[in-house]
Amino acid sequence: MAPVTRRSVLTGLGATTAAVLAPPAGSAFADGREHGPRPLWRAHAHNDYEHPRPLLDALDHRFGSVEADIFLVDGELLVAHSADELDPARTLDTLYLAPLAARVRAERGSVYRGHRRPLQLLIDIKTEGSSTYLALDRRLERYKDLFTTYTHGRVHSGPVTAVVSGDRAARTPMEAQRVRRAFYDGRLTDLGTSKASFTSLISDNWTLNFTWSGVGAFPEAERRKLRDAVRAAHARGQRVRFWATPDLAGPARDAVWAELLAAGVDHLNTDDLAGLEAFLDAHRTA
Repeated sequence: MAPVTRRSVLTGLGATTAAVLAPPAGSAFADGREHGPRPLWRAHAHNDYEHPRPLLDALDHRFGSVEADIFLVDGELLVAHSADELDPARTLDTLYLAPLAARVRAERGSVYRGHRRPLQLLIDIKTEGSSTYLALDRRLERYKDLFTTYTHGRVHSGPVTAVVSGDRAARTPMEAQRVRRAFYDGRLTDLGTSKASFTSLISDNWTLNFTWSGVGAFPEAERRKLRDAVRAAHARGQRVRFWATPDLAGPARDAVWAELLAAGVDHLNTDDLAGLEAFLDAHRTA
């Protein structure tokens, strides 16, 4: 299988899809500039689909990672937070895959023009993991030039890296694949048990691992635990994210975010796109 390249993305996505997100006159790129605003690679849009414009709002705020929860319903992958919110019109294709394919073509092979680093698409499986993953894999294959791909022991970078989270049963079919268009989201308990070519991300619940919520001093033992976990993941080429961190605007949230940055945590989790954008800009970090 030939390596995934930016050139193959440009030729393989299709003009019809690409036209959806072509930059309009007067946009940041209409004047021919090769680079857009600096992406915030550490910004992760938790439950991104709950924003008024899924994906697009996060991209407008320059986020480097977005999250979509999926349910397998009658062969279709629907995006919602819970089963009672399912809408047949809100599919993974319509909200994420087709818009991303269009964006990449419009921006000359990258999600953010002039920035080669992949956007992370975290896909959280809410229905039975094995069957849902197999349906997801078939869908990702339709956009195969869009995604970072594991092929017979090698990883070929694409404009978007899909990471599968949620129901743990997805791991079994993923491990059996010799060609894979997605990577696995591990937990802290998975540290040291698999390679980054399979488990590219380590995520965990902040409140199950740390007692500190941003009020008062960060206990030194917990600071060491956090930094040791990040070092262990980074030594294997894996990124780190925590969910359930404080997310109400205020000093406590900023204190936790500052400690996460200082420890080298790769993705800061939020529902407040503008708030995290302003925080990262103020701290001059990617």
